[in-house]
Amino acid sequence: MSKIDHSLFAAHEHALEKEYEICPQCGSELVIRHSKSGPFIGCANYPACSYTKPLVEHEVDVLKVLDDSPCPQCSRPLVVKNGRYGMFIGCSGFPDCHYIASQIEEETAKLPQCPKCHKHHLVKRSNKSGKNFYSCDGYPSCKYIVNFLPVDQACPLCGWGIMLEKHTSSSVTLLCPQKACGFKLKQ
Repeated sequence: MSKIDHSLFAAHEHALEKEYEICPQCGSELVIRHSKSGPFIGCANYPACSYTKPLVEHEVDVLKVLDDSPCPQCSRPLVVKNGRYGMFIGCSGFPDCHYIASQIEEETAKLPQCPKCHKHHLVKRSNKSGKNFYSCDGYPSCKYIVNFLPVDQACPLCGWGIMLEKHTSSSVTLLCPQKACGFKLKQ
């Protein structure tokens, strides 16, 4: 007596049950495509039809309403939401209002002026792997970039406009970003 149910492996029966999604633009079949960013659903009639949609739909869940915090754009209450990229604070009036509270705005106010062009400020950014760096917000006219947190303090040796704060397991060190200078100050 066999413990395997062979009816589960009948491919011709399952093929009849399969339903295909239809492209809303051209009426062709939708298929799974692959790109360097990952899989997605696209039209089989590509390149004549360029319809695509994500493979997995991400829903945004409202976790808590912040009644005492009004939206600065429309005065509706702000809410804590859990979305595709994690938790964030946004307006309860979405999609009419697209306000999202950002820590970047607060951090940018603390960052110093660009020491290369003296016109713009340094801003915190992250690359596609999630590592943070600091660059001039006047890009592409100014391409100044550093990998550690800039401190608004001039180098005592060469006079460069900023120092970099590097954290190690045992201490915090201030470094001059100029390679020719090489000044270090342990704190």
